[in-house]
Amino acid sequence: MTTVRLPLFPLNSVLFPGLVLPLNVFEERYRAMMRDLLKTSEEESRRFAVVAIRDGHEVAPSAPGMPDPTARPDLGPAAGFGPDPLKSFHRVGCVADAATIRERENGTFEVLATGTNRVRLLSVDTSGPFLTAELEELPEEQGDEAGSLAEGVLRAFRQYQKRLAGARERSLSTGVELPDEPSVVSYLVAAAMMHDIPTKQRLLQAPDTASRLRDELKLLRSETAIIRNLPSLPAAELTRSPTSLN
Repeated sequence: MTTVRLPLFPLNSVLFPGLVLPLNVFEERYRAMMRDLLKTSEEESRRFAVVAIRDGHEVAPSAPGMPDPTARPDLGPAAGFGPDPLKSFHRVGCVADAATIRERENGTFEVLATGTNRVRLLSVDTSGPFLTAELEELPEEQGDEAGSLAEGVLRAFRQYQKRLAGARERSLSTGVELPDEPSVVSYLVAAAMMHDIPTKQRLLQAPDTASRLRDELKLLRSETAIIRNLPSLPAAELTRSPTSLN
């Protein structure tokens, strides 16, 4: 088992390998994390782990509130995540490589990172200025029939996009080359579909690429059938621009 210790950035979203993650960093615990990452040379990877929050708050309370309006909020590294932060997070996350970390004049940061590989959360350390975690690296196994499943998912995804564009009365951008490598397809489609965090988390932690693709195929067919019978849908970013990993 290969393990690694990295800074931990919990979010109310799921990051997939290959997908770009823009961050606006303003809380002190995460500003401290970025200052620490900036100590790493630009020639080296500035890595941190992203996990989806199961139970807790992405932004910690910053002012007194209920039930005691005079109580001072806890501003430590685990603020908002309870006495045992490990229980507050989904156990499978994704390593992010920060290509850009830019500090603003007010001390906040603009960060642009990319998901690289999946990891399993083993433990969380709250003793420093920001959360760190011991993580087990998870290999991406292809599984049986991943190639043919990827082809089916791409066909279903294009149909899903067309139905979604029609429901929104928008024109779908064409001429965009979608990837054909099965694992890349599986992560791109997982990120692009409009589903809640538990569903996206299930896709992230699928045991192999083929299993993820099978799940996506069922979801796409179900969603497409629903869209076909609806007169309109809420606004969706998916149909506003060409599909890309950005």
